[in-house]
Amino acid sequence: MSQVPEPVDALRRIAFLLERGRAESRRVEAYRKAARTILPLGEDEVRRRVQEGTLRELPGIGTSTSAVIEQAVAGQVPDKLRDLEAQATGPLVEGGESMRAMLRGDLHTHSDWSDGGSPIEEMVATAMELGHDYVALTDHSGGLRVANGLSADRLRRQLTVVDAINAHVGPDFTLLAAIEVDILEDGALDQKPDLLAALNIRVSSVHSKLRMESAAMTRRMVTAVHDPLTSVLGHCTGRRVMPRRGDQGERTGGRMRPPSEFDARAVFEACAETGTAVEINSRPERQDPPGELLDLAIEIGCLFAISTDAHAPGQLDFLDLGCERAVRHGVPPERVVNTWPVEKLKDWARP
Repeated sequence: MSQVPEPVDALRRIAFLLERGRAESRRVEAYRKAARTILPLGEDEVRRRVQEGTLRELPGIGTSTSAVIEQAVAGQVPDKLRDLEAQATGPLVEGGESMRAMLRGDLHTHSDWSDGGSPIEEMVATAMELGHDYVALTDHSGGLRVANGLSADRLRRQLTVVDAINAHVGPDFTLLAAIEVDILEDGALDQKPDLLAALNIRVSSVHSKLRMESAAMTRRMVTAVHDPLTSVLGHCTGRRVMPRRGDQGERTGGRMRPPSEFDARAVFEACAETGTAVEINSRPERQDPPGELLDLAIEIGCLFAISTDAHAPGQLDFLDLGCERAVRHGVPPERVVNTWPVEKLKDWARP
């Protein structure tokens, strides 16, 4: 990096690169908190505090973050940022570049309205910096209390924020009104149907009773897929192949987890019949669906959505990982719905 960033930009970039590398959320939050602290102060106030040595009197400014600010104010690229740029840029994995270039957006992201770690505006700013045309804000539905899921009233309030952001960012980017809605035990969706119908995208996922008996789980998932309000079937097996790191999940448990048992052929045939997309979840600890199920979904003729399930801005780059799996297994790009322009995507997802 040759251009010296402003202190706030340097702190945000460090946080992004740490998140991208799955650093512990407490380390990342130190830099994001420091950026939030100095942002309203203005350039002159920050420079004055650096000169007077009073920067660390501010809440959330510690040894590492003050060093970044001081170096940026002095016209230097901060050492921490220079090191991370040297170590943590470039594709997260080799392969998948052709698919990644075709993706126009991400259909599964979370903000601090549910269990994400950053405000909606921060997620949107990062998505735009990554070149996305659109991103779906899919905070959890109300039944998932451990994830601070949205009640109907909170979701309605969030929709006003979505409208305000879209009015602000202009026509070249769209924040899609969306949700990750829980699939209940009987296959019903955990939100009022009229409210779900008002959204652009609905990712339906199982989060509870993952060890349900196979036949019951199959009925549960097929019922949800046949609901015309389901756009995408999220992380279908619910498995976790490595400990979860780098977001709020550290505070709610991150152990490995076996896949749920269900008749995958029946579920994917329902997806193909209804035009429901099967999510290729790009989180490194999920890698869902597993390879053999991904091959089966391709054979059956399913549509797909390659999404990050990002809970923090830096995780929006996890698309690299999902694209590599998609290309390795031969997913046809024209069947990946988030390669489509936003209007085609919204038409497809409309109930």
